[in-house]
Amino acid sequence: MPSPPQSPPAKPAQRRPRRQPLSAASAPVSTEAPSVTSPPGWWQLALEARAPWEFAALLAATPWLRRLPKGDGHPVIVLPGLGVADFSTVALRQFLCDQGYDAHPWHQGFNFGPRQGVLSACLDQLKALHYASGQAVSLVGWSLGGIYARELAKEAPDHVRCVVTLGSPFTGHPQGTNAWRLFEWVSGLDAHDEDMLAQIRGTPPVPTTSIYSRTDGVVAWPCSLNPEGPQTENIEVPASHIGMVLNPLSLYAVADRLAQPPGAWQPFEITPARRWFFKRGAPR
Repeated sequence: MPSPPQSPPAKPAQRRPRRQPLSAASAPVSTEAPSVTSPPGWWQLALEARAPWEFAALLAATPWLRRLPKGDGHPVIVLPGLGVADFSTVALRQFLCDQGYDAHPWHQGFNFGPRQGVLSACLDQLKALHYASGQAVSLVGWSLGGIYARELAKEAPDHVRCVVTLGSPFTGHPQGTNAWRLFEWVSGLDAHDEDMLAQIRGTPPVPTTSIYSRTDGVVAWPCSLNPEGPQTENIEVPASHIGMVLNPLSLYAVADRLAQPPGAWQPFEITPARRWFFKRGAPR
Protein backbone atom coordinates (compact mmCIF):
# COMPACT_ATOMS: atom_id res chain seq x y z
CA MET A 1 0.00 0.00 0.00
CA PRO A 2 1.53 3.36 -1.01
CA SER A 3 2.39 5.72 1.80
CA PRO A 4 0.36 8.95 2.03
CA PRO A 5 1.99 12.06 0.54
CA GLN A 6 4.11 13.98 2.94
CA SER A 7 3.27 17.62 3.67
CA PRO A 8 6.04 20.08 2.77
CA PRO A 9 7.99 21.30 5.79
CA ALA A 10 6.69 24.54 7.24
CA LYS A 11 8.73 27.61 6.35
CA PRO A 12 10.30 29.37 9.31
CA ALA A 13 8.51 32.57 10.29
CA GLN A 14 10.10 35.60 8.76
CA ARG A 15 11.11 38.32 11.17
CA ARG A 16 9.33 41.51 10.29
CA PRO A 17 11.74 44.41 9.81
CA ARG A 18 11.38 47.25 12.24
CA ARG A 19 10.92 50.85 11.27
CA GLN A 20 14.13 52.76 10.59
CA PRO A 21 14.61 56.47 11.32
CA LEU A 22 15.13 57.02 7.59
CA SER A 23 13.91 54.60 4.95
CA ALA A 24 17.09 54.35 2.93
CA ALA A 25 20.06 55.38 5.04
CA SER A 26 23.16 54.45 3.12
CA ALA A 27 25.81 54.55 5.84
CA PRO A 28 26.97 51.25 7.41
CA VAL A 29 25.48 50.50 10.79
CA SER A 30 27.05 49.16 13.94
CA THR A 31 26.35 45.56 14.88
CA GLU A 32 27.70 45.84 18.42
CA ALA A 33 24.99 45.75 21.08
CA PRO A 34 24.90 48.88 23.24
CA SER A 35 25.95 48.50 26.85
CA VAL A 36 23.63 49.76 29.56
CA THR A 37 24.85 53.05 31.01
CA SER A 38 23.32 54.49 34.15
CA PRO A 39 21.41 57.73 33.53
CA PRO A 40 22.55 60.93 35.25
CA GLY A 41 21.76 60.97 38.95
CA TRP A 42 19.41 63.23 40.82
CA TRP A 43 22.13 65.75 41.65
CA GLN A 44 23.05 66.14 37.98
CA LEU A 45 19.37 66.47 37.12
CA ALA A 46 19.06 69.16 39.78
CA LEU A 47 21.95 71.05 38.16
CA GLU A 48 19.76 71.57 35.08
CA ALA A 49 18.32 74.51 37.03
CA ARG A 50 21.48 76.44 36.14
CA ALA A 51 20.29 76.96 32.54
CA PRO A 52 19.08 80.56 33.23
CA TRP A 53 22.56 81.39 34.52
CA GLU A 54 24.03 80.01 31.31
CA PHE A 55 21.81 82.40 29.36
CA ALA A 56 23.01 85.25 31.58
CA ALA A 57 26.58 84.15 30.85
CA LEU A 58 25.78 84.25 27.14
CA LEU A 59 24.62 87.84 27.39
CA ALA A 60 27.75 88.78 29.32
CA ALA A 61 29.99 86.96 26.82
CA THR A 62 28.40 88.48 23.71
CA PRO A 63 31.19 91.07 23.16
CA TRP A 64 33.77 88.26 23.37
CA LEU A 65 31.83 86.02 20.98
CA ARG A 66 31.53 88.84 18.45
CA ARG A 67 35.30 88.77 18.05
CA LEU A 68 35.15 85.31 16.48
CA PRO A 69 35.90 85.05 12.76
CA LYS A 70 32.83 85.71 10.62
CA GLY A 71 31.21 82.86 8.74
CA ASP A 72 31.11 82.44 4.99
CA GLY A 73 27.31 82.65 4.71
CA HIS A 74 26.66 78.98 4.03
CA PRO A 75 23.27 77.60 5.16
CA VAL A 76 22.85 75.92 8.54
CA ILE A 77 19.81 73.99 9.78
CA VAL A 78 19.32 73.95 13.55
CA LEU A 79 17.23 71.03 14.86
CA PRO A 80 15.56 71.22 18.31
CA GLY A 81 15.49 68.61 21.04
CA LEU A 82 12.75 66.31 22.26
CA GLY A 83 9.50 68.00 23.26
CA VAL A 84 10.49 71.52 22.21
CA ALA A 85 10.17 73.62 19.06
CA ASP A 86 12.14 76.30 17.23
CA PHE A 87 11.73 78.79 20.09
CA SER A 88 14.29 76.72 22.04
CA THR A 89 17.04 77.40 19.48
CA VAL A 90 16.38 81.12 18.92
CA ALA A 91 19.51 82.23 20.80
CA LEU A 92 21.72 79.77 18.93
CA ARG A 93 20.29 80.68 15.52
CA GLN A 94 20.52 84.41 16.21
CA PHE A 95 24.15 83.96 17.23
CA LEU A 96 24.89 82.07 14.01
CA CYS A 97 23.17 84.74 11.92
CA ASP A 98 25.20 87.43 13.69
CA GLN A 99 28.32 85.44 12.80
CA GLY A 100 27.39 85.57 9.14
CA TYR A 101 25.72 82.19 8.61
CA ASP A 102 22.34 81.60 6.97
CA ALA A 103 20.75 79.82 9.94
CA HIS A 104 17.35 78.16 9.54
CA PRO A 105 14.89 76.58 12.01
CA TRP A 106 13.38 73.21 11.19
CA HIS A 107 9.80 74.58 10.74
CA GLN A 108 8.02 71.48 12.09
CA GLY A 109 6.67 72.65 15.42
CA PHE A 110 7.34 70.56 18.50
CA ASN A 111 9.76 67.66 18.17
CA PHE A 112 7.74 64.64 19.22
CA GLY A 113 10.09 62.09 17.72
CA PRO A 114 10.66 60.72 14.20
CA ARG A 115 7.02 60.12 13.44
CA GLN A 116 5.71 59.57 9.94
CA GLY A 117 6.93 62.27 7.56
CA VAL A 118 9.16 64.16 10.01
CA LEU A 119 12.55 63.10 8.70
CA SER A 120 11.33 63.15 5.11
CA ALA A 121 10.44 66.82 5.59
CA CYS A 122 13.89 67.46 7.08
CA LEU A 123 15.47 65.81 4.06
CA ASP A 124 13.38 67.94 1.70
CA GLN A 125 14.48 71.09 3.55
CA LEU A 126 18.13 70.01 3.37
CA LYS A 127 17.96 69.39 -0.37
CA ALA A 128 16.07 72.61 -1.05
CA LEU A 129 18.67 74.71 0.80
CA HIS A 130 21.50 72.90 -0.96
CA TYR A 131 20.05 73.50 -4.41
CA ALA A 132 19.03 77.11 -3.68
CA SER A 133 22.42 78.12 -2.28
CA GLY A 134 24.67 75.91 -4.34
CA GLN A 135 26.51 75.05 -1.12
CA ALA A 136 26.61 72.10 1.24
CA VAL A 137 24.53 72.63 4.39
CA SER A 138 25.81 72.33 7.96
CA LEU A 139 23.53 70.55 10.43
CA VAL A 140 23.46 71.52 14.11
CA GLY A 141 21.24 69.37 16.33
CA TRP A 142 20.48 69.59 20.02
CA SER A 143 19.72 66.32 21.86
CA LEU A 144 17.25 64.30 19.71
CA GLY A 145 17.75 66.89 16.96
CA GLY A 146 21.37 65.81 16.79
CA ILE A 147 20.31 62.25 16.02
CA TYR A 148 18.20 63.61 13.16
CA ALA A 149 21.22 65.58 11.91
CA ARG A 150 23.38 62.45 11.88
CA GLU A 151 20.73 60.43 10.04
CA LEU A 152 20.26 63.16 7.44
CA ALA A 153 24.01 63.22 6.82
CA LYS A 154 23.97 59.45 6.28
CA GLU A 155 21.08 59.78 3.85
CA ALA A 156 22.44 62.69 1.80
CA PRO A 157 26.18 63.14 2.52
CA ASP A 158 26.76 65.10 -0.69
CA HIS A 159 24.41 67.79 0.62
CA VAL A 160 26.02 68.09 4.08
CA ARG A 161 29.13 70.06 4.98
CA CYS A 162 29.42 68.98 8.61
CA VAL A 163 27.37 67.79 11.58
CA VAL A 164 27.55 69.26 15.10
CA THR A 165 25.53 67.66 17.89
CA LEU A 166 24.87 69.06 21.36
CA GLY A 167 24.18 66.52 24.11
CA SER A 168 22.83 63.95 21.66
CA PRO A 169 22.51 60.29 22.82
CA PHE A 170 23.52 58.50 19.62
CA THR A 171 25.41 55.65 21.24
CA GLY A 172 25.01 53.54 24.33
CA HIS A 173 21.64 52.37 25.59
CA PRO A 174 18.34 54.31 25.80
CA GLN A 175 18.27 53.80 29.55
CA GLY A 176 21.39 55.94 29.75
CA THR A 177 19.09 58.96 29.49
CA ASN A 178 16.41 60.36 31.75
CA ALA A 179 14.18 61.01 28.73
CA TRP A 180 13.56 57.62 27.11
CA ARG A 181 10.13 57.17 28.68
CA LEU A 182 9.13 60.65 27.48
CA PHE A 183 10.39 59.73 24.01
CA GLU A 184 8.22 56.61 23.92
CA TRP A 185 5.19 58.48 25.25
CA VAL A 186 5.24 61.38 22.79
CA SER A 187 6.48 59.48 19.73
CA GLY A 188 4.66 56.15 20.09
CA LEU A 189 7.94 54.41 19.15
CA ASP A 190 9.99 51.81 21.00
CA ALA A 191 13.18 53.39 22.33
CA HIS A 192 14.68 49.90 22.65
CA ASP A 193 14.19 48.93 18.98
CA GLU A 194 17.41 47.03 18.27
CA ASP A 195 17.47 47.78 14.55
CA MET A 196 16.91 51.48 15.13
CA LEU A 197 19.65 51.61 17.78
CA ALA A 198 22.10 49.85 15.46
CA GLN A 199 21.44 52.39 12.72
CA ILE A 200 21.73 55.39 15.04
CA ARG A 201 25.15 54.22 16.23
CA GLY A 202 26.48 54.36 12.66
CA THR A 203 28.86 57.27 12.04
CA PRO A 204 27.98 59.82 9.31
CA PRO A 205 30.41 59.94 6.37
CA VAL A 206 31.01 63.68 6.90
CA PRO A 207 32.97 65.68 9.52
CA THR A 208 31.08 65.10 12.76
CA THR A 209 31.53 66.84 16.11
CA SER A 210 29.83 65.91 19.38
CA ILE A 211 29.69 68.59 22.06
CA TYR A 212 28.88 67.00 25.41
CA SER A 213 29.01 67.64 29.15
CA ARG A 214 29.89 65.34 32.02
CA THR A 215 27.39 67.30 34.13
CA ASP A 216 24.53 66.77 31.65
CA GLY A 217 21.49 65.94 33.77
CA VAL A 218 19.45 64.29 30.99
CA VAL A 219 21.91 62.28 28.87
CA ALA A 220 24.77 60.25 30.35
CA TRP A 221 27.88 61.65 28.67
CA PRO A 222 29.20 58.25 27.41
CA CYS A 223 26.09 58.12 25.19
CA SER A 224 27.35 61.19 23.32
CA LEU A 225 30.85 60.04 22.34
CA ASN A 226 31.89 59.59 18.73
CA PRO A 227 34.32 56.76 17.99
CA GLU A 228 37.82 57.94 17.13
CA GLY A 229 38.22 58.59 13.44
CA PRO A 230 39.70 60.97 10.86
CA GLN A 231 36.46 62.99 10.65
CA THR A 232 35.00 62.58 14.14
CA GLU A 233 35.68 64.32 17.42
CA ASN A 234 34.27 64.99 20.88
CA ILE A 235 34.45 68.33 22.70
CA GLU A 236 33.65 68.54 26.40
CA VAL A 237 32.13 71.73 27.79
CA PRO A 238 30.83 72.56 31.29
CA ALA A 239 27.12 72.89 30.49
CA SER A 240 23.70 71.62 31.44
CA HIS A 241 21.61 69.70 28.93
CA ILE A 242 18.90 72.37 28.78
CA GLY A 243 21.51 75.13 28.62
CA MET A 244 23.60 73.50 25.90
CA VAL A 245 22.06 75.83 23.28
CA LEU A 246 22.56 78.86 25.56
CA ASN A 247 25.99 78.23 27.01
CA PRO A 248 28.59 80.63 25.52
CA LEU A 249 31.23 77.89 25.43
CA SER A 250 28.95 75.60 23.44
CA LEU A 251 28.21 78.38 20.97
CA TYR A 252 31.90 79.20 20.68
CA ALA A 253 32.66 75.56 19.79
CA VAL A 254 29.81 75.45 17.25
CA ALA A 255 31.05 78.62 15.54
CA ASP A 256 34.61 77.31 15.45
CA ARG A 257 33.49 74.09 13.77
CA LEU A 258 31.31 75.84 11.18
CA ALA A 259 34.08 78.28 10.26
CA GLN A 260 36.30 75.63 8.69
CA PRO A 261 36.65 75.75 4.89
CA PRO A 262 34.95 72.94 2.96
CA GLY A 263 37.24 69.98 2.46
CA ALA A 264 39.77 71.26 5.00
CA TRP A 265 38.29 69.94 8.25
CA GLN A 266 40.64 69.71 11.22
CA PRO A 267 39.91 68.65 14.82
CA PHE A 268 39.16 71.32 17.40
CA GLU A 269 42.45 72.79 18.56
CA ILE A 270 43.00 73.05 22.29
CA THR A 271 45.17 76.14 22.57
CA PRO A 272 46.67 77.18 25.94
CA ALA A 273 43.83 79.67 26.43
CA ARG A 274 41.16 77.12 25.51
CA ARG A 275 42.44 74.54 28.01
CA TRP A 276 40.70 76.45 30.77
CA PHE A 277 37.27 75.88 29.18
CA PHE A 278 37.37 72.92 26.78
CA LYS A 279 38.55 69.34 26.62
CA ARG A 280 38.86 67.40 23.39
CA GLY A 281 38.19 63.67 23.19
CA ALA A 282 36.70 61.38 25.82
CA PRO A 283 37.54 62.01 29.49
CA ARG A 284 39.74 59.34 31.08
